[in-house]
Amino acid sequence: MHAAVEDTRNGRSVWLAEVAATLKLGWPMILTQIAQTAMTATGTVMLGRVGPEAIAAASLALTLYFLPMIMGMGLILATAPMVASELGRKRSSVRDVRRTVRQGLWIAFFAVLPIWLLLWHAGAILAAMGQPPALAAEAGHYMRALQWALLPFYFYIVLRCFLAAMEKPGWTLVVAFCGIICNAFLSWCLIFGRLGFPELGILGSGIAVTVSNTLMFLGMVAVVSLHRKFRRYSLFGRIWRPDWPRFLALLKIGLPIAAILAFEISVFNAATFFMGLVSETALAAHAIAMQIASLSFMVPMGLAQAVTVRVARAHGARNPVGVTRAGWVAYALSAGFMATMGILMVVIPEVLIGGFLDLSNPANHAVVQTASTFLFFAALFQIFDGIQAVAAGMLRGLNDTTVPMVYAAVGYWGVGLTLSIGLGFGLGMGGVGIWIGLVAGLVIVAMLLTYRWLNRYRLGLI
Repeated sequence: MHAAVEDTRNGRSVWLAEVAATLKLGWPMILTQIAQTAMTATGTVMLGRVGPEAIAAASLALTLYFLPMIMGMGLILATAPMVASELGRKRSSVRDVRRTVRQGLWIAFFAVLPIWLLLWHAGAILAAMGQPPALAAEAGHYMRALQWALLPFYFYIVLRCFLAAMEKPGWTLVVAFCGIICNAFLSWCLIFGRLGFPELGILGSGIAVTVSNTLMFLGMVAVVSLHRKFRRYSLFGRIWRPDWPRFLALLKIGLPIAAILAFEISVFNAATFFMGLVSETALAAHAIAMQIASLSFMVPMGLAQAVTVRVARAHGARNPVGVTRAGWVAYALSAGFMATMGILMVVIPEVLIGGFLDLSNPANHAVVQTASTFLFFAALFQIFDGIQAVAAGMLRGLNDTTVPMVYAAVGYWGVGLTLSIGLGFGLGMGGVGIWIGLVAGLVIVAMLLTYRWLNRYRLGLI
């Protein structure tokens, strides 16, 4: 009897310890995600003071910039599970960790080259898409300063993956916070011509982001080169030497991650475009609902990165019980948080919308009512979005990305996009139909990923 009680207590303690470890690893990652989002928002807010043309041109450029940027980042996110698995297999591993990080930097360099080529012609691409010529030209001008931020940003992400795998993400948060301050200061100086700097307007915003990302990368270089715990890895030693088998192994994991992100982002971009076809009111309400949903999504996104490391470490150590525990703890934390946020969206929608619109202005009444309706669907959307994000991170920790890529294609494009078009326009449901399609796509992806995790033993993933 006493032994059974003691075993129960020990079991509970192990699970509580996993919760603590996940939160300790996850909260700096969550704040880092928010910090990186804030960097782009800072420049956009300042450009709003320059004029509507500047903010419109920047928005066009960022829309074109975001998808290839995320796809390239997906390639190098494979660094985290590979490094974590190696450290799980052998805590004192140095050479294998160094080689994996080195090849992550190589992939970052090669990935950025075609993206640079594409973005260099942003002005011509936007003009060909039917955007006003003057606006497209200004967006292209901005892009030619912004696009150079990609390479230092990718290098920063590789080193962020290394620190995450080491379960020391706090330094990443410190560097990201410094990057926000730097970007805000440089944007203020270069956009408006303060403190003797030239007044560059929209061009100044692009330069500020590039300089800030470069300094963030250099800050990470300083951390991994000078910190006693990290410098032993000599991450930049013989960086010119290839390791083609490891390079290809990273691509095997990273290419499906990039595709998953592309499927997800493209369907949300399409939904925004569809809302514009419905009405200006629907588009404005959709933008507000998505901003609220995106902010809360930072939590499962951070937890997904944390669970990838926790699962990969346990997997590398050949500890299937640890894999199971790490996965379900993050799954429960994410689902619980997003369910709470969903309840808030249903119970106090106008309070949340009030952060974006003046509720007392009668001119905003239609947008407020429509956004309240969208937030009801966003409440469902939240729960399944949190589940799919963390479930994908759990499987990523097992280096399982190819089948989840297929699930993403089926869920986001096969179900989500098809239903959004069919319900929104075929059946005339407008914005509500589009949101039902988004929710349905997320439900399918979340359930498929959860099913695959439940069958990880039978499928030979562990």
